[in-house]
Amino acid sequence: MKSMGTPIIFLKGIFMGIADIIPGISGGTIALITGIYERLVHSISEIDFKFVTYFLKGDFDGAKKNISKIDFELFIPLISGISLAIFLMSQIIYFLLQHLTALTYAFFFGLIFASAVMLYKKGDGISIKNILFSFIGFIFAFLFVGFGALQIGHSLPIIFISGALALCAMILPGISGAFILLVLNQYEYMLFVLKNLRFLEIFTFCFGALIGILCFSRILDYALKKHENIIISFLIGLMLGALRLPYQNIVSTMDSILPVLISAMLGFSIIFILNYITN
Repeated sequence: MKSMGTPIIFLKGIFMGIADIIPGISGGTIALITGIYERLVHSISEIDFKFVTYFLKGDFDGAKKNISKIDFELFIPLISGISLAIFLMSQIIYFLLQHLTALTYAFFFGLIFASAVMLYKKGDGISIKNILFSFIGFIFAFLFVGFGALQIGHSLPIIFISGALALCAMILPGISGAFILLVLNQYEYMLFVLKNLRFLEIFTFCFGALIGILCFSRILDYALKKHENIIISFLIGLMLGALRLPYQNIVSTMDSILPVLISAMLGFSIIFILNYITN
């Protein structure tokens, strides 16, 4: 499993990074398609920060032994590829949002709606319980997005929490971290941060992401195993309710409906193509 070459892992990281920065496409899906998902999940679960304790105690042999378990052959090229792709794509998407706002949000609309449809197929069908939790998710997202102005702002604590939640989304089926940022009204701001290399905000977000993937992801993983159908139903509602955000941006900025429909259909089709390839 570990014989995969560094350039290949780097390339897969680039594809994952491109997916990670687009709302509606999960980097986990790309990892699955490219055959790196199982190794990635296993490697993350193997990370143990006890080496810090060993260092503090002066037990350098114990620390070295602990660190040697980390799959650096995977993480270094993969994270490098993801980081490079996110940085480059952030420039492109920020430009598109500024100059082709309606078309870009229409593309996001198609991606998110198709993701909700694919997520529904993973559930156990229609039941009163599933409908109830979908409704709760829908109302929560619809109202939250509508408070454009709940204006939770872009303070460092908010950016930290956003990073943690965005990375936690990686282990949830059919949902992406960029979508979470979109719901939290942090998506465009974080694109702006990357474009202008505001290192304090970038570091805060990355630190939150690290905490999220190492700590909260285990709680989510446990909840997913125990209450999978409830969580999937809630996520479907969440995604449908959050469509209010791209819809508002489309309506307020579009000049013609035909290009918007084509862009939305393109986004919708991509999810089904990725799902077909995955299967």
